[in-house]
Amino acid sequence: MKVELLSKLSDINKNDWDSLNSFNHPFMSYDFLNSLEVSKSVHSSTGWNPQHIIIKNTNDKIIGVSPNYLKMHSYGEYIFDHSWANAFENAGGQYYPKLLCAIPFTPATGPRIMINANNSEHKKIFELIVKTFEIIVGNNKLSSAHINFTTDNFNKKLQDNIWIRRTGLQFHWHNNNYETFDDFLNQLKSSKRKAIRNERKKIKNSNLVIEKLTGDQLNLEIWDSFYKFYLNTIDKKWGGAYLTKEFFYLINETMKNDILLIVAKQDEKIVAGALNFVSKNTLYGRNWGSIVNIPFLHFELCYYQAIDYAIEKKIKIVEAGAQGHHKIQRGYIAKPTYSNHYIPNQSFAKAVRNFTRLEELEVNKQIEIINIQSSPYSKN
Repeated sequence: MKVELLSKLSDINKNDWDSLNSFNHPFMSYDFLNSLEVSKSVHSSTGWNPQHIIIKNTNDKIIGVSPNYLKMHSYGEYIFDHSWANAFENAGGQYYPKLLCAIPFTPATGPRIMINANNSEHKKIFELIVKTFEIIVGNNKLSSAHINFTTDNFNKKLQDNIWIRRTGLQFHWHNNNYETFDDFLNQLKSSKRKAIRNERKKIKNSNLVIEKLTGDQLNLEIWDSFYKFYLNTIDKKWGGAYLTKEFFYLINETMKNDILLIVAKQDEKIVAGALNFVSKNTLYGRNWGSIVNIPFLHFELCYYQAIDYAIEKKIKIVEAGAQGHHKIQRGYIAKPTYSNHYIPNQSFAKAVRNFTRLEELEVNKQIEIINIQSSPYSKN
C-alpha cells in the first residue's frame, strides 16, 4: 500500500471516491466535498487547505480515503477548541495550522475513513490512515490532529491510547414508526403538545404557503433567493458566511436528489427556506434563512416540516444541527457526539485529557437530565 496526499479532490476520479462511500452518506460524497472546494468555500484563502489522504494498492487502485484539511483557525468545525488554542499559545506554542479530518461547516456524525467493506486488509488500511495523521503532524511540527463527529464504529476501531476522545451533545428526533404528525404529538406531554399546535396554528394564519422541494423542483432562481436568506440570517446571528453562492449552484447540479429545501411563500414570493440533506435513514437539517420576521417560522420550517417529511418517508432520524436546547420541547432528545484528538506534546495532551474526562462527566449528566427529568415525552 502507498499513501498520497491530495491538495484538491478533483485530482482523482469521482467514482473512485464514491465507490468507498458504502453508506451513501451525503456529506462524504465526492460531489459535496468537491463543491465546497470548487466554489472556494473551502480554500487556502478561507483558512482551509485540503490534504486528503488516499491509500492505493500495488495496482494503483484507491482502497481507502479520508477528507482532511490543514486549518489556520477553528471556525466552521462545531467542535470548539478555541480555549485549547489560547492555552497552547499562551504557553509559547503555535496551535495553528492544525490537521483536521472533518466535513467543513457540517456538524453531522458520519464516516471519516472510507474503506471497501469487503477488503481483507480493512484493519491495516484503517491503521495506516490513522498513522498517516500522526506522521503529518510530526513531519510538519503541527500542534495536533482532530477527527470530528465520529461514529461508534470508528470509536471502537480507534483504540490507540494516544488519541483523546471528546464527548459532545446534540439533539435528534427519532421516528418511532409514526404514521402521522399527530401520532408523534400524542406521545408528548400535554403542555408540549398544546404549545406545538398553537405555534403551527399561528403559521397557518400567517398567509404563508409552505412547499417541500427536491430534485427537478429546484432551480437557480430558488437558490438565488435562498442565498439571500442565508446571508441575511448569518449576518444577524454570526456575522460571517462560510458558503458562497456557487456552492449552492453546484450542489443543485450534482446533488439535487439528495436535497430537501423547505420554503415559505408569501404572495407567491419565497421569503424563507430551510436546507436539508437526505440519506436512507437520516434527514440532516443544515442551513436556514428568512427575509421576514414571523414568529415560529423557524420552528415550522426547520423542525415540524422536517418531522412531517421524515414520518411520510419513513426516515428514522432527524438531525437538526448543533446546539439548541429549544429543540427539547419540540420532541428532540439529547444524544452524545464524539471527536478524537492527537496531541504530541505530552504535557499539553495530559491537560486536555483531564479536561475532556471532566467534560464527559458533565455532558453525560446533562444527557440524563434532559432525557429523563426534562423529557418532552409522556411517561404513559
